[in-house]
Amino acid sequence: MNRREFLRNATTLGGAAFALPSLLKSIDLSSVAEGTARVAFVKTTDRASGVVRAIDLLGIPRFSGKDLFIKPNFNSADPTPGSTSEETLAALVKKLKTMGAGPLTIGDRSGMGNTREVMETKNAFTLGRELGSKVIVFDDLKHDDWELLKHTDSHWSQGFAIPKVVRGAAGIVQTCCLKTHRYGGHFTLSLKNSVGLAAKTVPGNPYNFMRELHSSPDQRRMIAEINTAYHPELVVLDGIEAFTTGGPDSGKLVQSNVILAGTDRVAIDAVGVALLRYYGTTPEVSRGGIFEQEQIARAVQLGIGVKGPKQIELLTADKESAEYAKKIREILDGAPGAQAA
Repeated sequence: MNRREFLRNATTLGGAAFALPSLLKSIDLSSVAEGTARVAFVKTTDRASGVVRAIDLLGIPRFSGKDLFIKPNFNSADPTPGSTSEETLAALVKKLKTMGAGPLTIGDRSGMGNTREVMETKNAFTLGRELGSKVIVFDDLKHDDWELLKHTDSHWSQGFAIPKVVRGAAGIVQTCCLKTHRYGGHFTLSLKNSVGLAAKTVPGNPYNFMRELHSSPDQRRMIAEINTAYHPELVVLDGIEAFTTGGPDSGKLVQSNVILAGTDRVAIDAVGVALLRYYGTTPEVSRGGIFEQEQIARAVQLGIGVKGPKQIELLTADKESAEYAKKIREILDGAPGAQAA
């Protein structure tokens, strides 16, 4: 079943509930690479040039007029990596335009603050006006603007709701940060960034979806399950700075000096976890194999991305990046990382 077929068959909030047989049926498995996932790895302290270099390394096709939805990390307005850097977002929007993208829409839901106020503080509306991109606040959406996705094998008791503008976009691009998550997610990279696409509440429905998520022992599995709702055209991870403990809004800050880009969220997150381990991180993020981390393990189970580190290829284009990537590769393949200070 492809994404368009799923969109036709999934229940909407305005109609009767329709429980899909399986989460797996919500994924276009043909879009999940059987072979290698390529992750561009650029060592840099320059966000703007790093974003461009990383995307260029991937060699992905031009967007040929596609309308793209861009999902930043605007969970809060805290300084990067607490939220997406305005510089990173602007560089991404400009690069998508040079790649032939059509209409661009930026949108999010904040979990730690009023979304409109967060977006104002992050200059999202100004950026949208200056770069010709629409900016939407998910808190302003009406009842009929949401689509409820329910699956029989989900850990979400009531399903989860995603904006129709996201589900209907011709392509989705997200940009995330490099950090740990002290409220049960353990880390917040590309898979966790998708939580901002899901409703906390929907007008006319008193159920608090995020209260269920954050109180559940299955929180990390539920995070992965949100990612069945879409397949990204591109993911850019800004790792110029990272929180190796704490997060998502504040924590121990390190200068990790890297931009990652790819199309496989599992691969991006696996490399991100290896980076956190390299700098010394929390016991939860350090424990076991990277692909045993619950967010990643559930995403693999659902066919969202690659199944193991051997399927990940790190792309570099200069000596400094290659040397840095080699160290992260060793941790990705099973070498221990640093101990948290």
